[in-house]
Amino acid sequence: MPIRALLLTIMCLLCACGLLGQTQSGGASSTPNCPAPAAEADSADPGQADPETMLPHFHDTRFWLSGQANFIFQAHPEFHAPYSGKNSLSPRYEKATSRVMTLYTGVRLNDSTELLVDIEEAGGAALSTGLGLAGATDLDIVRNPLLSKAPYLGRGMIHKVFALSQDRVENERSYLSLFDELPRRRLEIRFGKFSIPDFFDVNSAGSDTHFQFMNWAVDNNGAWDYAADTRGYTVGVVADYEDRNWGFRFTEALMPKVANGIDLVWRPWQTHAENWEYELRRGIIPKKSGVLRLLAYTNYANMGIYREQIALAEQDHVAPDITNHPWHITRKYGFGANLEQNLTPNVTAFARWGWDNGKTESFAYTEIDLTFEEGAGVSGAKWNRKQDRAGVAFVSNGIKKDHQTYLADGGYGFLIGDGKLHYGRENILETYYTAHVWRGVYVAPGAQYIVNPGYNRDRGPVVVGSFRAHVEF
Repeated sequence: MPIRALLLTIMCLLCACGLLGQTQSGGASSTPNCPAPAAEADSADPGQADPETMLPHFHDTRFWLSGQANFIFQAHPEFHAPYSGKNSLSPRYEKATSRVMTLYTGVRLNDSTELLVDIEEAGGAALSTGLGLAGATDLDIVRNPLLSKAPYLGRGMIHKVFALSQDRVENERSYLSLFDELPRRRLEIRFGKFSIPDFFDVNSAGSDTHFQFMNWAVDNNGAWDYAADTRGYTVGVVADYEDRNWGFRFTEALMPKVANGIDLVWRPWQTHAENWEYELRRGIIPKKSGVLRLLAYTNYANMGIYREQIALAEQDHVAPDITNHPWHITRKYGFGANLEQNLTPNVTAFARWGWDNGKTESFAYTEIDLTFEEGAGVSGAKWNRKQDRAGVAFVSNGIKKDHQTYLADGGYGFLIGDGKLHYGRENILETYYTAHVWRGVYVAPGAQYIVNPGYNRDRGPVVVGSFRAHVEF
């Protein structure tokens, strides 16, 4: 695979030139959904060791260089489905393998400013080309199989830290923050291209497709229709205020031109998205660590209204089409909560809740208006394998009445649509075990059990088996 060879060659050359140093720091998480930890965060996952890497990471320099490769194989057997539409999960046996490879780079320009640039390549295939499920089984898939397979800019941002106190705290260096120390009270500003889940709705036990769960309704809040292009990135600014035991962050970002589109609209006075999150680093169980995060968002984009399109289709005696409207800006908004709680030194429980107004077209992430999730992650240190981890999670997704009627009348969203609908909540149970093989090599078998795929009681249930191979460089 040319891109894999290219990434390996670049890293080996830099290592030979001495940029990688000889002191290995704690390996940075390489998933797009796991940010650099807050220096003073009351971590709810104290038993989990940092991932090992194939190559040592430089520590006492102002540079950063690392990489990852993530491969996920999935398959499902035949399942019951009396009918299917163009956006249905295929009821016949399927198998697919996805890949995501990333080269992370960065340079600290001074004691408060750094430049971070990541190059990524994503490809392979998805079950039913990523259609048929609101909670798709593989967060790494490319949702548009026609996209170019060439490497692209994943992230490119300037990170500036403004000190608001004299005392400083230790910071764990990663691909999202190269500073060894940070002011305890500070304001961080990031500007450029990034993925909003890098900084919002993060959960130490359920946000990492490279070491934890794979379903995108488990790793993210499914009712959070966060601004993103097809690959999950946007352009904007993030402001993050951090204090001793709490933080508050805000993002202003660009929205895509069409649902699940690769092109962003560069008219922020018309189409834009706002995200707010309050984080309290305190457990709900006395003397045990935990974190509570409260989320809100608003999107303004060229989105259709389900009820309007249903009424229009009834007049014309055709199936409704949510995209059949002139250019106009509508608003979508929602709320979420994210809780993680340490139960023992090696067991972390977590939960998410999400809600959106449900009247406006699902546009950027997935087709979920209501979601509730609970689960637990376990560190392998409990059985003397500190690099291993395991987890189990259950998530129940739903959509509002207008959205249900739209699908029942034969409408299609950008991800789901069976031509008709016998509505039921889409319920998903997922489990995995990640085993450390050698240095930065990890493998993970997993399984997902899905009831009412695409909210349709007439179809399923379906079992999806998974096998993940992951390498940290």
